[in-house]
Amino acid sequence: MAGCRSWVFLLTGEFTASFIQLPLFTYELKRETFQSEFEPLSKLYAGRLYDDPMIFKCNRQYFPDLPEWLRFTQRHPFDNGFLYGTPTSPGKSIIEIYAVNKRSYETARHILVIKVTAGRRDLNDKMLPYQAEFFLKLREIEKVLPSTVQTEIKQDLQKLWDTEALEIVNISNALDQGGRVPLPLAGHFEGVYVKVGSEQYFSDCLQRVLTPEHQRQCTAGAKVKVPGGCNFCSIPSNCITWCKTELFDLTKLEPEPPAPTMGSGILDAGIDFDPPESPPSRDYLPDYLVTVIVPLILAVILCALLAYVMFCRREGVYVSVFNEKTLYTCVMFCRIQLYHQHTIHGDTDELRNMAGNRGVPPPLSTLPMFNCRTGERASPLQSDSPSIPLIMAQQ
Repeated sequence: MAGCRSWVFLLTGEFTASFIQLPLFTYELKRETFQSEFEPLSKLYAGRLYDDPMIFKCNRQYFPDLPEWLRFTQRHPFDNGFLYGTPTSPGKSIIEIYAVNKRSYETARHILVIKVTAGRRDLNDKMLPYQAEFFLKLREIEKVLPSTVQTEIKQDLQKLWDTEALEIVNISNALDQGGRVPLPLAGHFEGVYVKVGSEQYFSDCLQRVLTPEHQRQCTAGAKVKVPGGCNFCSIPSNCITWCKTELFDLTKLEPEPPAPTMGSGILDAGIDFDPPESPPSRDYLPDYLVTVIVPLILAVILCALLAYVMFCRREGVYVSVFNEKTLYTCVMFCRIQLYHQHTIHGDTDELRNMAGNRGVPPPLSTLPMFNCRTGERASPLQSDSPSIPLIMAQQ
């Protein structure tokens, strides 16, 4: 590669949240930031400005992939990239970002340090106990991750929830949750799931999702209309799909069972060890007969039947008729061959006799100036001089 430069960016995510659920983390990889590093001299002295296509590759330092909670997306080399995800526990992650310039094939390397810390709340206090997941049918993941778009979606959901204390918990692509790849046509989108949470209970509009009538309509596949007075999407692409809306009440979830306590591994005094009984004995003879003997008997029977057909059934009416026809064909073939040989020998003898008898006049076709009509063979100049050609050249 043409070159590799390194810069360090410290990004500390001081997320004020508990271990149970942390807010969404997003970081935009802007091409302008890397473009200024690829062509600094041409920009300062020559005045040339480039807008090169770039491909970003991200991985955790000393590892081939990203942390399990972090994801990366970039639709096109002319688009910016996004790192996004919801941390599951506090910690520090060092991310290596490589930008490859598709015009000059230069490479730039940045280091992004993400530090996630726990909030001030007690670990047993669940933050954002009421959560809801909405499906935006007319959206794609890279179009939702910018902060301005998240603000627009959050404002519409605040009106729907009837509270301003609302936080976006997670954003995920519909393909990651089993969605189908859309057709490459205008107006077809992948879809995005947006999960939000709040400390306030669900509004009346959201509680209609839990009614039996609403669930019956969604199960039947009918087109569910927006409940009256619950359409708060200012942008059509931010309108939610009501049948794919799910509500989560974390206060009603059963607590997880406590982890088993580990003992010392030594039996207490006065307790005898009772080993488990050995399994009962089993007779494997029937299995052996079915697995080995039966296939062997079938193989012997098939071999005997094949030998009988091949060796013991070769004499019969059909075979005799076949032999007669074959014999007749062979006799006729031999006769033809003998007649052919006889004619060859006769012609050979005739040629030998003709070659031995030199007194026979030569064929007329070998004489000079032979006239095939009259048979005359006189020279055209009536001369026997060998210096005069038989055919005079035309003047």
